[in-house]
Amino acid sequence: MDSAAISFPIFGEGFTLDLPTYLSVFGLNIYIYGLLITAGFVLAAVYLYKRHDALGLSGDNVLDLVIMAVPFGIIGARIYYAVFNASYYFGAGNWLNIFKLREGGLAVYGGVIGGAIAFFIYGRIKKIKYGKLVDAAGFGLFLGQALGRWGNFINREAFGTETDLPWRMGFTTPSGADGVLQTVYVHPTFIYESLWNIAGFVILHILSKKLPRKYYGQYFLFYVAWYGLGRFMIEGLRTDSLYIASTGIRASQLLAAMSFFAAVAIMIINHKHPFLAPVDELPAEAAGDEDAEGEVSDEDTGEEKDEGTEQVKAQDENSDEASDTSADEGAVDVTESDDAT
Repeated sequence: MDSAAISFPIFGEGFTLDLPTYLSVFGLNIYIYGLLITAGFVLAAVYLYKRHDALGLSGDNVLDLVIMAVPFGIIGARIYYAVFNASYYFGAGNWLNIFKLREGGLAVYGGVIGGAIAFFIYGRIKKIKYGKLVDAAGFGLFLGQALGRWGNFINREAFGTETDLPWRMGFTTPSGADGVLQTVYVHPTFIYESLWNIAGFVILHILSKKLPRKYYGQYFLFYVAWYGLGRFMIEGLRTDSLYIASTGIRASQLLAAMSFFAAVAIMIINHKHPFLAPVDELPAEAAGDEDAEGEVSDEDTGEEKDEGTEQVKAQDENSDEASDTSADEGAVDVTESDDAT
């Protein structure tokens, strides 16, 4: 399937894409999926670095978090995927398969869990509120997943069931012994999830600009609820879901539903009976504005003091002149009196 020609009838019957899954550099195959995942990390890091003041973090905090989140996220994503494909990764002779990352096999929720562990460790070391750290993660996850999902497009994976909807995606491959080309039209679920994440990011970005954060963890809870709702709906369309043993229950769909309801419940309960740490500090740029205002006030006060001093000096000079004039007039009067005598 990874060599199938891709088509979108909505763009015309002749619209076809035949995309490679890797680039060959000096004999080494570099998979485009990996490049897109990396680009997602970079995009998230750049955005968070730009807004670190507003999130109550330093630039160094952001860089440290990215450095920690990458390995923890990859390990978590791999373990999650391996647990739900136990027969391939565990057992005699299979243990080394878990290290074959170039063969694929990463799960988003495992990456989120791994990243959450990294953030917890970092928060304990740096003594930074955990809610503050995961709030930043919410923005980064939206961006990273929105871009990373296009790696599934390149690999011709994570697509949905067959459909005849106008925006369907076609896979054309040779079929049978005679190699007759056959096209199967499916839901482009990777596009659904990418667009859902973009919408979530835009909403969260606007809200964070317009409305003040009331408590730490508020942005992250929005991410968990929004992504959980979307993933629950989209996962039901996919054909490559991970299942819980032989129950027929899709692992990520169940986790998505649980995370959505949990996040919404926490937000509602915290609104009525606050228990999450309230935001007790202004963003750095706001604090800077206040400092600037304070400096202006000091300058104004200094100017007022200078003006007051000048007025006092002027009054003193007037008083001295008045005294001198009175003294002169007194002297004249005495002289006139002497002359009269």
